[in-house]
Amino acid sequence: MKISPSLPLWSIASPILGWLVYAVNALQPGSWFIALLVAGLMASVLAAVYHAEVVAHKVGEPFGTLVLALAVTLIEVALIVSLMLAGGEATTGLARDTVFAAIMIILNGIVGICLLMGASQHREQSFGQHGVSASLATLAAIAVLTLVLPNYTLTTAGPFYSSSQLAFIAVISLVLYGTFVLVQTVRHRDYFLPPNAAGDAEAHAEPPSNKVAIAAAVLLLACLGAVVLLAKALAPTLEVGLDNLGAPKSVVGIIIAAIVLLPEGLAAVRAARANRLQTSLNLAIGSALASIGLTIPAVAVVSLATGWTLSLGLDIKSTVLLMLSFIVAGFSLSTGRTTVMQGMVHLVIFAVYLFTTIVP
Repeated sequence: MKISPSLPLWSIASPILGWLVYAVNALQPGSWFIALLVAGLMASVLAAVYHAEVVAHKVGEPFGTLVLALAVTLIEVALIVSLMLAGGEATTGLARDTVFAAIMIILNGIVGICLLMGASQHREQSFGQHGVSASLATLAAIAVLTLVLPNYTLTTAGPFYSSSQLAFIAVISLVLYGTFVLVQTVRHRDYFLPPNAAGDAEAHAEPPSNKVAIAAAVLLLACLGAVVLLAKALAPTLEVGLDNLGAPKSVVGIIIAAIVLLPEGLAAVRAARANRLQTSLNLAIGSALASIGLTIPAVAVVSLATGWTLSLGLDIKSTVLLMLSFIVAGFSLSTGRTTVMQGMVHLVIFAVYLFTTIVP
């Protein structure tokens, strides 16, 4: 996303719209107002990520990457916690469903679209293998430790971790993600740079002024607050709608993940169409790592502090799809070159995931 020297009007108006819509909702205007709540939520999410990128561009690396990752993760955690507070015991698996959905959306949906659209336009695209291999290895390790291992531990019958196990896995997730950030932004930054990084105008654009950066930081907090409140306001309607449709509870996780990942997904697709596949993969896999590497520890802390039960283990069907996704990603991204074939395979797996979620 290109950062302008001043904040665009839409990014300023979005959090104002979000807070205004939430305030009017307290008056219970009627069911027609749901559309405005959704619009306010989407606008606030997009504006939050934009302001995070402004702040990130100002502070530079490695702190810039952390600012954006933390902003997105705060949105995700806020949505999860809001719905868990509203749903009680019925939402014990919401964090698992959301994180799993984020991985499947990114690893198969976003990556698949990027590979397919990029190769359709440029026939064949290349990227650096070292950075992508490190990203996939880290993501696979955290995903299996948090979403698969709970089914096979003995202290507490799965799909749950005991309190000590949950605390340990939360620390391990933070260690792995922190090490990845260090490698990506400091020790081996060149592994994650696109081949034409030296001539990339966006990468070397003039950073925003202190005034713009401070305004973006304040608006970022306003956007995050609007997201939390609007998500909480929409939670009852979302649950009633899914119940009326007979959809599984895990669909809520897909909706949350899709909302959170929309800005990064759009940016990744734009980069792929511009023949910057390395940037696309950095955005996509980096978002997945932030989602699971930071969300699980945050939700674990909330669980341990409040005594909530946190169900993390995936069922057999989801485990098979998760393993298949990592195996296919390992093969399709192992040569440093991609065509439409790899993109189509990932999209087919994503379609199977969506279909079997609705029709298990």
